[in-house]
Amino acid sequence: MAGDRRGRLSTPLSKAVGPKTAEALEKLGPRTTGELLRYYPRRYGDRGKLTDLAHLRLDEHVTVIARVAKNGGVRPMRNRNGAILNVTITDGRAELQLTFFGKRTGPLQGHEKRLRPGTTGMFTGTVSAYRGSRQLTHPDYETFEDLDDEFEAVQKIDWPVPIYPASAAIASWRIATAVRTVLGAQQAPDVPEPLPAAYRETHHLVGALPALQLVHEPHSTTDIARAHLRLRHEEAFVLQTALAQRRSAMLAQPATARPARAGGIRDAFDARLPFTLTAGQREVGDVLEDELARPLPMQRLLQGEVGSGKTVVALRAMLQVVDAGGQAALLAPTEVLAQQHLRTITALLGPLAEAGMLGGAEEATRVTLLTGSLGATARRKALAAAASGEAGIVIGTHALLSENVQFADLGLVVIDEQHRFGVEQRDALRAKADGTPHLLVMTATPIPRTVAMTSFGDLETSTLSELPAGRAGVETVVVPASKPAWIQRVWQRIREEVDAGGRAYVVCPRISATEAEQGTEDADLLDDLPDTGDLVATGGEPAPARPALAAVEDVAALLRQERALEGVTVGEMHGRLSTEAKDAAMAAFAGGAAPVLVSTTVIEVGVDVPEATVMVILDADRFGLSQLHQLRGRIGRGAKPGVCLAVTTAEPGSRAIERVEAFAGTTDGFRLAELDLEQRREGDILGAAQAGRGSSLRLLRVTKDLDIIADARAAARELVARDPALTTEPDLAEVLAESLDEETAEYLQRF
Repeated sequence: MAGDRRGRLSTPLSKAVGPKTAEALEKLGPRTTGELLRYYPRRYGDRGKLTDLAHLRLDEHVTVIARVAKNGGVRPMRNRNGAILNVTITDGRAELQLTFFGKRTGPLQGHEKRLRPGTTGMFTGTVSAYRGSRQLTHPDYETFEDLDDEFEAVQKIDWPVPIYPASAAIASWRIATAVRTVLGAQQAPDVPEPLPAAYRETHHLVGALPALQLVHEPHSTTDIARAHLRLRHEEAFVLQTALAQRRSAMLAQPATARPARAGGIRDAFDARLPFTLTAGQREVGDVLEDELARPLPMQRLLQGEVGSGKTVVALRAMLQVVDAGGQAALLAPTEVLAQQHLRTITALLGPLAEAGMLGGAEEATRVTLLTGSLGATARRKALAAAASGEAGIVIGTHALLSENVQFADLGLVVIDEQHRFGVEQRDALRAKADGTPHLLVMTATPIPRTVAMTSFGDLETSTLSELPAGRAGVETVVVPASKPAWIQRVWQRIREEVDAGGRAYVVCPRISATEAEQGTEDADLLDDLPDTGDLVATGGEPAPARPALAAVEDVAALLRQERALEGVTVGEMHGRLSTEAKDAAMAAFAGGAAPVLVSTTVIEVGVDVPEATVMVILDADRFGLSQLHQLRGRIGRGAKPGVCLAVTTAEPGSRAIERVEAFAGTTDGFRLAELDLEQRREGDILGAAQAGRGSSLRLLRVTKDLDIIADARAAARELVARDPALTTEPDLAEVLAESLDEETAEYLQRF
């Protein structure tokens, strides 16, 4: 049966719906019958309720339900050969123009007859602008008068209208027709049932095939709700089972216990700390201590607010492993961050990092740095220190993953900024241990609980939310770029802070004005505006041009000429600089020789300059909320309060300005992470876009489905604990093998 089932659902669409329709569908993603059945409607229309036309966005491909208000009739064009037909549709308040062109009047007369005033239908196309009015040019449409028989008439009147993500090549209702063709050919045995019967019964869920029938051909809104509930549970359960299997497989491998040692380096480190650990740091530290002492590999995610002290907690765990005779490796995503970790850790350890050196403590170890830019001599020394065990702590970038990097006894792997690394990179470092090392994953980007369970389901989570005592607050102000006086005040404020002994960051999205935006260092830049110079479909007026993104080189040159900053040295920092140049720039900034640093987001995480009191973020509307929060976290780390100035070109009322204003309205990183999740497309965050068409996450909403995710996680872990190979659930095993491909599985670890 399973073989037949796989054959039915893997049938190429070209055989099921014809080559022309299949070609159009494949551009949207679905390639097989099974994938088409999982191509769910984006929303549902009501034939008695017209679409609100007032909020359609330019350049957006839309499908709307509207009524024909006016039909101007076919007429010759004035300035060129051919004919034109203009039709106005309305929702009762706002209007939208439909424009059809033709070389002759004949082909347009069919549209003229079908689109009579009073006719209601669905219209699809890309919204453009012409002479101040929004329009669809050559839209595809289906009127509700286009009925084949009496049954279809009743259906079109009473049933919800599924509206699919469509394109210019294939309209929503043509997708619906293709889905009905495939769905009608399916029988219950053809569709795998990944949810165990007991789980379905507990949660009152319909079966797999009925759910697909209800989501594509609902007779009521109740049908839609029943289908969505079932399918959200399915997505959560399949994902959590995959993560539970990964967790189970890792825990099945023995690890060397690394118990704490009284009177060791960690105790000496605690005694010399110049501050008192927060209650949260002590609590998480106790958890790590217990898990490191077990003969099972620790698998833990440590997240926390900006400045909550994750590094100290991680360092205490590393020292526990060193006390137990092992080594710890800390993997950082950039050289700037790796250098920062080296400076921070060696400063905190002092003589405890100088084993065998004059002035070193009796209980001590060594800390070494390994990056790709090290010279040959320094690299040989670092490799020898790691291989011999002389270095108890090895800090590095991707260079740590090189084949020639060896450890004497790697006991703990610490991954900083987990979302910058993939599963293969994490496992490549863990593979350098003789057994299975303990794992501590850190992230400075606060993660809502639902996302932690969804993207890090194979890890246990610890959270630091309490900030160390003595931290000053940060005030955030939104600065409109369109007001020159406000911009001038930004530079004056920088001067005031510099004169008072402070430092100022000025962050830009890109390095130079000549590079393509795809060459920016920031992979998370958002795009809420149309592309520069796009022309409307009619060949009319250009769409609004996107303002040029601020560039480090240009802004630095501008500030060096700014009268308010006369006499102030302005430094530059970005990813193209050599390691020596980066180190020099950071040293000049921290020391005050160049108290203004114009930088890309390479300073986003880890960089710690207590004197920094000003953060100016240019084009702030182009960054996500979590990233804005990370940037703001670079200031106010000392005794003096900070000010963050978010400069934006976003228009009032736009999504972009709402994002920036939300950022200015709170310093709660977890709240901002939730808002970020709500504002971005969840498919992008959870893998539907990045991980390709095989992603299993389509309806699950991590902002709303906490209970579903938690229930699925508990049930999946219980199932895998008693049946790791899923021999009792062959359909679930089949779905896992087909829907969670390698690319998706890797992305799940890269939130």
